[in-house]
Amino acid sequence: METIVVATKNPGKAREYAEMLAPKGIEIKTLADFPAFAIDEDGQTFEENALIKAQTAVEKLNLPVLADDSGLVVDALNGEPGVHSARYAKDHDDAANNAKLLEKMAGVADEKRTAHFHTTIVGLKPNGAQLTADGRVDGHILHELTGSNGFGYDPLFYVDELHCAMAELNSEQKNAISHRGRALADFMKHFNEWWQA
Repeated sequence: METIVVATKNPGKAREYAEMLAPKGIEIKTLADFPAFAIDEDGQTFEENALIKAQTAVEKLNLPVLADDSGLVVDALNGEPGVHSARYAKDHDDAANNAKLLEKMAGVADEKRTAHFHTTIVGLKPNGAQLTADGRVDGHILHELTGSNGFGYDPLFYVDELHCAMAELNSEQKNAISHRGRALADFMKHFNEWWQA
């Protein structure tokens, strides 16, 4: 069976990719399946960070890699946390990151709490074939944590089109509308030609 490495150690993210790629019959591995190596995510944009992750992993593992960079973009905070979403307060500490976001949004009126989740996915093969796709979902920042599904900022993100918090959706509902789901759907449109390149 052919293998793709998803450049993450996040089990929630890995599960979303595995569900989306299941019909292709490709084995999904993550960075947790290999000896640890450093990835210096110092890009200024989601695409730069995704490409850095993909290039580093392809060089180390010599396997096709899917890497993404995702983040929450809050209009009232001039785009924060943006590319720093996972490390906003503390590195990959969802509770601390959510607490910091709530603190920064204190006193911001409902109509000014607009935000969107953004994902850029980069697929890169050892032969240099590259595929890039983007996705986004629009919403608002809630005043308190709502729902128990998902991870990251999902409990604070109100999905405008569904009238509920992202963390109130099951994984199937989330995959259908999420920024990563939309980016991956766009990615999958061109997957076969990239995979065969």
